[in-house]
Amino acid sequence: MKPCLPLSPARHRGRGRRASADPRALGDKPGLILGVSVTAPLALVLLIAGAALGAEAPAATARAPGESFRDRPVCPVMVVIPASSFRMGSPADEAGRDATEGPVHEVTIARPFALGRYEITVAEWDTCVAEGGCSARPRKAFRQSGNHPMFNLAWREVRTYVRWLSAKTGARYRLPSEAEWEFAARAGTTTAYYWGNDFGSDNTYCCNTDGTWGAGPATLPVGSYPANPFGLYDTLGGTWEWTEDCWHGSYVGAPTDGRAWTEGGDCRRRVIRGGAWNAFAEHMRGAYRTWSHTRGRIITDGMRVARELAF
Repeated sequence: MKPCLPLSPARHRGRGRRASADPRALGDKPGLILGVSVTAPLALVLLIAGAALGAEAPAATARAPGESFRDRPVCPVMVVIPASSFRMGSPADEAGRDATEGPVHEVTIARPFALGRYEITVAEWDTCVAEGGCSARPRKAFRQSGNHPMFNLAWREVRTYVRWLSAKTGARYRLPSEAEWEFAARAGTTTAYYWGNDFGSDNTYCCNTDGTWGAGPATLPVGSYPANPFGLYDTLGGTWEWTEDCWHGSYVGAPTDGRAWTEGGDCRRRVIRGGAWNAFAEHMRGAYRTWSHTRGRIITDGMRVARELAF
């Protein structure tokens, strides 16, 4: 089995170029509000819009870390991520480290939040399209079924999808901050990958490739590889995942409270994390970070949604 096909870091950062199916009942195995506080009027607008779509406001009940739930049958399965602190970034001696991954700094996630157990699937995107919340599916490069990760998503499309989820449910869905993403992807580990410092050679843990690159690239159904300790699948591999943060070339001056870093930097470029089916092993590390342009479209870009919790 062939491990993930590479993209060099230089080519990846410079990529501004442009590069289905019968959804299965996914059940619990296998859909953007900007990262700012929601004011009362905006919250009211979301509830009214949700009522128009037949949504019921989610119950304001506390959920336990590790608990999974789904607001509505068409919504993604969410997992409760605990509040905690962690060291964000990579040490200078980590193999494959990039200078943008430092300095290492302490980040505190003060409140639990929910994150998608899987990347958003083709079936979930198609539901949004069918209900008029999203635009038609972007062109595909290879065949996928409904439980494969949706890819080739532009910034405006991921924002539209999360707005649709929020309006439909009355809950606040959004993209994760970069800090929330890394905290959840590491899941309490401190190694380069959540399974250790050695990537391995047989695609045991990640990549969502079926190893038949000679016949063309391919994704696998979400959840095909083991989950990380928080119960999240495909955080490393699958598709690159959009986050809310504007691009900064290092963590100098970065927030330490887990919020999205949208002050300064270049907000025409947003941070993406997690690697994809065609990336180098070093790009699958939990600390690796790069960006996509908000006005472009890259075939390997997908999404995983976050949701705020009631207390």
